[in-house]
This record gives sequence, structure tokens and C-alpha cells, in this order.
Amino acid sequence: MEFEKLVRGEPGQYVASSGAIKELPARLVIFQQPVIVTGQKSYAAFVKHGGNQPNWPVLFYDQTASHEDMNRLAEKAKSLGADVLIGVGGGKVMDTTKGIADRLGIEAVFVPTLVSTCACSTPLLVAYHPDHTFKSIDYCQRSGFMTVVDYDLLLDSPREFFISGISDTLAKWYELEAIHRGKNRADLPALVQLALATAKVSLDILLQDTETAVADFDQNKLSPAFQRIVDTTFAIAANVGCQTSDYVSGAHALHNGLTLLHETHSIAHGLKVSYGILVQLCLTGDRDEVRKLLPFYQKNGYIYSWKQLGVTEDRAAAMQKVAEFATSSKESYINIDQNIQTQDVVKAMLTLESLVEEVYG
Repeated sequence: MEFEKLVRGEPGQYVASSGAIKELPARLVIFQQPVIVTGQKSYAAFVKHGGNQPNWPVLFYDQTASHEDMNRLAEKAKSLGADVLIGVGGGKVMDTTKGIADRLGIEAVFVPTLVSTCACSTPLLVAYHPDHTFKSIDYCQRSGFMTVVDYDLLLDSPREFFISGISDTLAKWYELEAIHRGKNRADLPALVQLALATAKVSLDILLQDTETAVADFDQNKLSPAFQRIVDTTFAIAANVGCQTSDYVSGAHALHNGLTLLHETHSIAHGLKVSYGILVQLCLTGDRDEVRKLLPFYQKNGYIYSWKQLGVTEDRAAAMQKVAEFATSSKESYINIDQNIQTQDVVKAMLTLESLVEEVYG
């Protein structure tokens, strides 16, 4: 079996509570030389909420999650004698940390400072070119040693990324369902059946709790709904990908295509994915599902129209560019149907614009 197809585990430990990062030194006593990998803003949040932490060395990434930066930081971590890395930050920090740990053959601990993706719980990473365009999905040799989720820290994070994490998680159901649509569920491998069931659980929690959780987040209120959304984004979503390798399809393929447009680089990962979900649903003929989701999108701040992307390039040319990338042989639209063509995706994007006009005028 190809390495990329292997079933993978989530982190060995998932620690989630208020003030969880204050316990980090006690949880890492088995290691001799922890080294932190982080960004400037993420590290400031870690210091603010972490209390008195040991004077561990700190390495700052260059915000690209590129192989080049992973190589650079791996050399620095090696020279420091690191035997465990502590990734502190959002998805790109998590992925950079995994890449370094894989290069050095050491353990990794993840402390998310944003509720933005499930990167803190998955044994794969998204690598970009130094110019921030998508490069590849890399599969790591080992899962994380531990994920430490501090609800207090996350309540203090930027709202945009909380919204982004919810939409990135929402995609788990729609992408996986599209891949296996039309197949007899009972005939699917047991772990794929588990992944589908898990993805449906995540969808149900998101549709049930998002409005309350976002309102509680805005009031800095630690509530059961907020905790459920956080754990769904980090742990349940990650479990879907751990059970089956083929779980990503149209929404993330479109996200990757959108990275070719520089205006989208400032838009959080999950918000681009949210747009990709609707395009995928238009392509698969699920217009009623799009109509059902549009009020949810508008209420919670998701991207549902091309205009919201802020692209200044000619629309037809830009859509063509994005769709060509999304339907390339290395992209995940082929997980739905290998016969999907560039123009099918362009048509789906235009169909979405028509539906939005129909609903909102």
C-alpha cells in the first residue's frame, strides 16, 4: 500500500481545558530540550496566557510553510539539540513544525492559537512555495505526541480565524460525501464508513452550535457550544482524515487554485474553502443544498460570492486560471470524478453567482 494511503493516528494525547498551556512544562518533563516554533503574534498570545514557562529556545518561521523554511529551521533546531518541537500558532506554524520534526525524526507537540484548521491534530501538512502559492500535501512519518488546547487562549484569538476553522471543518462532510456518493455504504471499507459517520457528526454539531458559539466567542464567554465547536474543528475533523486518505475533493481543490490569485493570500484558509464548498455543490447539481446553506453563510460571515474574494483581475480569466489548477491531475477534484473538466468548474462558479443573485438580488 502506498504510504499516502495508510490509516493514520491523531496525536497520542489531546489535552483540552481552560489554562491548559500552563501545564505544559509538567507534561514535557520526559524531554531534555524542547524548542518552540512559532510566529510573532502567536508567541505573544502564548506568553500572555502561558504563565511562567521555562526558558525554551524559540524559532520564528517566515510565514510561508515552505520546504525552504522547514529546511532552514530544521538546521537551527538540530544545532540546539531539540528532542521535541512545540508548534505554537495557526495552521502554517503547525505544518512547519511537522515538517521540521519529520526531517529530524523527533516528536512534535502542538499548541494552536487559532481555531482555524485541524492542522494541530493531523499527521500531514500543506506545503507552499515561498511566494505563498500552493505546492503539495506532505504525509508525515509519525503523528503528533500531544495537542494542547487552551480554551482561554482561543477565546482571545481573532474572530476571522474562528469562522475560518468552522468552514474548513464543514467541508469534511461535503467533500467526503461527494467522493462516495452513489456507492453502497455497506460495501465501503469499515474505516471509510467510520469516516463518513464522523464527518456527519461534525456537520450536525456545526449546524447546531455555530451561531451560539460565535455569539459566545464575541462575548468572550467560555460555553459548552464554544468548546464543542473547538473540539470538532481540531479533533473530530482530524479523525475523518486519519481514517481515510481520500477525503479531500472539490472545496480544497478550489482553495488551492485560488492561491494563484494574490488578492486571496490575506483571506484565511477556511474562508476560501467555504467558497469552494458551494462551487463543488453547484458542480454536483446540489442547488437546493446551496440555497439551504446561503443563510448560514451570510449570518456567519462566510464567502459565498466571487465578489467577496476581492479579485481585481478580469473575472473570466481569473476563474479560468483557478479552475485549470483545481482540475489538474494532481488536484483533488478527481476524487469526485476523473472526467471533471476546467469548464465544468467555471460553469459551477457562474452557477453559484446566479444562485446568489436569485436569493439576494
